[in-house]
Amino acid sequence: MKTSTMMRSNYAMALAAILASPQTAHSFTLTPPKSSSSLTTSLSATSSSYQEDLTFTPPNTFTEGPISEELCTAAAQKMKRVMVPVSTDVSETGFVGISFIHFEAQKSSSSSNKKTLPLLLVHGFDSSALEYRRLGPQLAAMGVDVYAVDLLGWGYTQLENVKSFSAAAKVEALQGFWNTVGGSGEVVVGGASLGGAATIEFAAKNLYKEVSENDSENNNNNNTNNNTEGFVRGTVLIDAQGFVDGIGPMSFLPAPLARAGIKVLQSVPLRNSANQMSYYNPETYATEDALKVGRLHCLRDGWEDGMLSFMQSGGFRPKEKVSQIDVPSLVLWGRQDGILEGKEFAQKFIDAMPNAELQWVEECGHVPHLEQPELTARYIADFLESDKMTPLGKSASVNPLFGNLLSFLN
Repeated sequence: MKTSTMMRSNYAMALAAILASPQTAHSFTLTPPKSSSSLTTSLSATSSSYQEDLTFTPPNTFTEGPISEELCTAAAQKMKRVMVPVSTDVSETGFVGISFIHFEAQKSSSSSNKKTLPLLLVHGFDSSALEYRRLGPQLAAMGVDVYAVDLLGWGYTQLENVKSFSAAAKVEALQGFWNTVGGSGEVVVGGASLGGAATIEFAAKNLYKEVSENDSENNNNNNTNNNTEGFVRGTVLIDAQGFVDGIGPMSFLPAPLARAGIKVLQSVPLRNSANQMSYYNPETYATEDALKVGRLHCLRDGWEDGMLSFMQSGGFRPKEKVSQIDVPSLVLWGRQDGILEGKEFAQKFIDAMPNAELQWVEECGHVPHLEQPELTARYIADFLESDKMTPLGKSASVNPLFGNLLSFLN
């Protein structure tokens, strides 16, 4: 089947990916993994504190919806926002507020726990960190430290006093987030759907690699190990977009027409249609509650302007960067994905990436982390526990950024 047929146009794919991300079901429950000697313990991303955005209020799922899924409520209550450094092209203050959820690794009593790298997860197009409300707790129970982060302009990030929400600005803010919260420590980064495109661009800029001593002397970075550079040790790509650049004709529309299209993204009929496309079992997952979760962040003041900025930027352009990702990578794909056909797109990743492995998720559509979170968590944990992902001990050094940081919020 040709790409153009499968995608049903770039715009249709993007709309479906928006709504695929934050779905929920009224009766959805998970069985936490049982404690065992095989549980891992993730390395702490940072030993230093960071400056939270004290103006931030997490989404209230009781009043803003309301949302019935307990996992969604629990994840929302964990959400924080931190001020991260960006260029003045993104914000005149040099900082923006990035929201995230930390699913902290649970400790096991076993003395044989194997340490794993922390996992940084990026949501799909116009979604939020709540997308990982089911996967995060599963991984944390397996001993993995998980940071689910909102891309600038989406989720619950700062919207006011930001100059650009472009694809480049999103990647820049993501790097600022990990420099701040993760201390530029070694990490595995993962992304779902369009979040895969952001992951590819972010990883390509920050791949962990060994360099010669001469190169190291000329490399001005924050690494304490003088024969390495970069910090991305691996990637996890979940039904990811990696071979379609840009967002199609929407990027060329005049602002009034683009705004009209953006308003459609909030409509219940369109979101309901996309919900149905996203799952192998839509009867269970494509619910009214799902629409409420998916629309929460879109109702924030400034969301429309942020989306317009992103669309006018032309979107992510990961296609030429896929082959650059030479670190170990796990490609996860729902066997019944009706948005991105796995036989075409999953195989492209395997063919293009020199160190990638493919794992199918059975009885699953476009969103394995929502439709099959327990199985998806097990696959990811197995990948993180593998010998090739053993932490190398690269230190996480947090920059002392924050002296009078709160003055930027006044």
